[in-house]
Amino acid sequence: MDDFADFFRARRDLAYRTVFVAIGDRAGAEDAVAEAFARAYQHWASVRDHPHPTAWVIRTALNVSRSWWRRRRKEFLTAEGPEPGVTPTVDALDDALAAAVMTLSRRQREVVALRILADMDADETGRLLGITPATVHVHLHRALAALRGALGEQAAISMEGRR
Repeated sequence: MDDFADFFRARRDLAYRTVFVAIGDRAGAEDAVAEAFARAYQHWASVRDHPHPTAWVIRTALNVSRSWWRRRRKEFLTAEGPEPGVTPTVDALDDALAAAVMTLSRRQREVVALRILADMDADETGRLLGITPATVHVHLHRALAALRGALGEQAAISMEGRR
């Protein structure tokens, strides 16, 4: 199990940041990532041999988050997402960028998080999200265009350079 502990220490922050940007909820991201790592630990023999175990954890966390929202939506008929006027932040992102990312659609946030923060290619991102690589490119293009509009050309170019 030492290799799982090493994997956890090396990847937990990346997984958290990616899921947080994708879902926009700090507590939800913490819970989803914790659950995903717990599942990875339970199935470590097969997860360890996965071509991209970090992607497996991130995808599991995103699925856990979606399942939570589905259950909550059935329990409460309220709007989902962060409270209006409250902009969550991520240590690695400045406040303006975090606020702009939170205005993107859920799918665009997921693509930005996986392609830019997790540094995955379009094929892997598409497999994780269940969409084609071409659709990944479309969502990324639209997200970057929206970010350019919200932040100005220089900030979006700087973010695009991280790909």
